[in-house]
Formats: sequence, C-alpha cells, structure tokens
Amino acid sequence: MIVPLRGLMFLSDDAPNWKIDPIDQARAACEGGASVVQLRAKRATDQVALEWAEAIRAITRKFDVGFFVNDRFDLALAAGADGVHLGQDDIPPSRIPISVRSRLMVGRSTHSLEQAREACEERVDYIAFGPIFATGSVDFPRKPRGVERLAEVVRAVQPQPVIAIGGIDLGNVVRVAEAGVAGIAVISAIADAADPRRAARALAKTLRECGSA
Repeated sequence: MIVPLRGLMFLSDDAPNWKIDPIDQARAACEGGASVVQLRAKRATDQVALEWAEAIRAITRKFDVGFFVNDRFDLALAAGADGVHLGQDDIPPSRIPISVRSRLMVGRSTHSLEQAREACEERVDYIAFGPIFATGSVDFPRKPRGVERLAEVVRAVQPQPVIAIGGIDLGNVVRVAEAGVAGIAVISAIADAADPRRAARALAKTLRECGSA
C-alpha cells in the first residue's frame, strides 16, 4: 500500500503504565483516524513483539493505515510491515540490505538540525524531530527543542516530510502544525486518554483543519 506520511502517527507502546495494551492502543488509533501506527516494543521479547506486530498489521490493513515497527527491520519484514523506524542508536539506514530497502520504508529519529540534514543524505522516507516539548512517554535525554527550532528544521530539509514528536497533545498541536510539519507522532495523548479513540479522532481532525493530513 502507499503510506501517507502525513497526519497522525501513533506509537503503540508496551510500557506497563498505559491503560490498554499495544494492540488495543493501535485499534483505537486506527478507529480514530491515524494515518500510521508504529509498534514501539522496548520491553517485550522478540516472540511477543512479533505477535503484537502481526496483530497490529491485521488491524491496520482493515483500516487502510500504514504500519511501521520501531528499531527492528527484521521484525518489520516478518510481520509484513510497511516500514521501519530507526533511532540514532539503531542500525544506520545504509546498513540495511538493498533488497530490504526495496520492501520497507524507513523513518529516522533526529534531535538537531545537523542530524536532520544527515538523515536526508541517508535517503530516508521521513524524518522525526524532537522532543518538541517535555515528555515522559519516551526517554529523551535531551531538552525540548521547541516549535521555533522545529520550523527551522522543516525549512532546512524541504521537501522531506518531517514528523514532530515529544509532548504533543490537543492543547499544543496547532502550534506544531503551524511549523509546517507533515504530521505528528504521539503516545500518551492517545494511550493515556480516558477515551483513546475519541482522543485520536480529535487530533486527526485538528491536523486536517491545519492542513497537516
């Protein structure tokens, strides 16, 4: 499928503090209008992560939503995912076999303008930049970058799609969208919501109204 790298990306996360498990998180996000779901399994065994990935792949297909796996291109391939998302400490995109690159899209986490420019040279499909605001959902050992720095990165790497991440919720998403991003990535704004599907729907709607969808 052609994955729209715009709008709402949801990171289905296996931290124990969320009210629902990664599969139910992903289902709520899809029902609420997410464009992409990414499995972020930092604690699970490979076997459990693969089981989750296969279940989420089935859900995303039902809703015609893109599916990425965080960190592991082997699990992404095994689950039939559309892509893999790589952090700065993961295997570099250049080390992924060409035969795999032809089957998987690649996203790259960046935390500075220099890293964003380097990611463009790595020929990735999109760049994630953050943290934009303070967040406890992802272990970012870096200070918040803020919306002004985000806008600078967006301008510097055009037309590369930029996905903003870190502390984004319904209260600040308009400011983020106005920086010119293709979309946003969230965890707690949906996973920790009283009604995850409703929260996803509100974020997706706001992004569409701002033109980031």
